[in-house]
Parts: sequence; C-alpha cells; structure tokens
Amino acid sequence: MQPPLPRSFYTRGAVQVARALLGKVVAHGQTSGTIVETEAYLGPGDDASHSARGITPRTRVIFGPPGHAYVYLIYGMYECLNLVAEPEGVPGCVLIRAIEPVSGLDQMRRRRGVARIEVLANGPGKLTRALGIHLRHSGTDVTRGPITVHPPARDTPIEIAVSTRIGITKCADLPLRFFIRGNPYVSRGSGAS
Repeated sequence: MQPPLPRSFYTRGAVQVARALLGKVVAHGQTSGTIVETEAYLGPGDDASHSARGITPRTRVIFGPPGHAYVYLIYGMYECLNLVAEPEGVPGCVLIRAIEPVSGLDQMRRRRGVARIEVLANGPGKLTRALGIHLRHSGTDVTRGPITVHPPARDTPIEIAVSTRIGITKCADLPLRFFIRGNPYVSRGSGAS
C-alpha cells in the first residue's frame, strides 16, 4: 500500500475533499476498503452539520487541524467516520458513507456477522463496524494512523455521481453526496445526476 495521503490533501474545501476521496483506500489494522460514497458537511449555514452550532467538546476536532477522524454515534448504536477537511479553524468534514472491501474480508465478516461482500460496508455504520473503528478513534490523525487513507494501488477512471444527502432533515436538499456511479457497494438511493 502507498503511504497515507498528506495533510495538504485535507486542507481544501469539504466538497472538494469529498469528491477527491472517491477511489482512495481507507485502512485500519488488517482491514481496508476503497471509498465509494461520501457526503460533505460544511459548518455554518449547513444545519445538518454537527459544527453548525459552534465548538463543543464533541465537535472540537472538526475545528482543528485537517486530516483527523471525527467519529460519532447515531441512533445510540452506530458509529460514523468523518474526515476533517478545510484549514484549521474552519469547520468542515466528510462522512465516509460506503466502501468496497479490499483486505481483511474474513475479519470484516466476523465483525459484521454477514457473508455477502456487497453488504459488509455499504453504509456508514456498517463500514465502521467492518473496519473496527470506534468512538475512541475520534481525533486520530489519519495521516499517521491507526486509521489511514491511501491513494489506490493504480488509478482507475471513475464517474462521480451527485445527489442530496441521505437520512437527514435539515439542509436535505443540498447536493453534497458523492458516489462512484454504478458501483455495487454504494449504500442506497444511487439514482442521481
């Protein structure tokens, strides 16, 4: 695997980073997967973003240096992995919504309790469970580990599709969800422009 992406990759706007993460490989321990779906969250003005209400103990990492993990719990049971984007002090992050499993498939299957590869990590809560990512990883520097993001082994052309974000009620009409068109590992609702 190539070295992790540098911090400069994450210092750009959240939308640009969300698009650029497609096709990259996220790794944790012996497990990894190609990122096939992301959502951008923008901070002020984006009421769906956790950082929209300012700095709190929970969201402090989003306002910190780019290239760190922001992991949070939804519905009291699903952990979600976000990667902090934007320059330090400017809130913005990218939710990793789905990955195509690459390595550690047996370990992913044990963690998830499912056999079909297509459903191992086709959602934000599924992928964190498959990769073994937990709340304690929030704040992790993804340029150093233990969670890292890498360029793919070889560049393959992808077609990026865009839609509104999934599962939110505030700012739900913003076209901030990006995914690899036609990829079978995308979570759901993949019909878009």
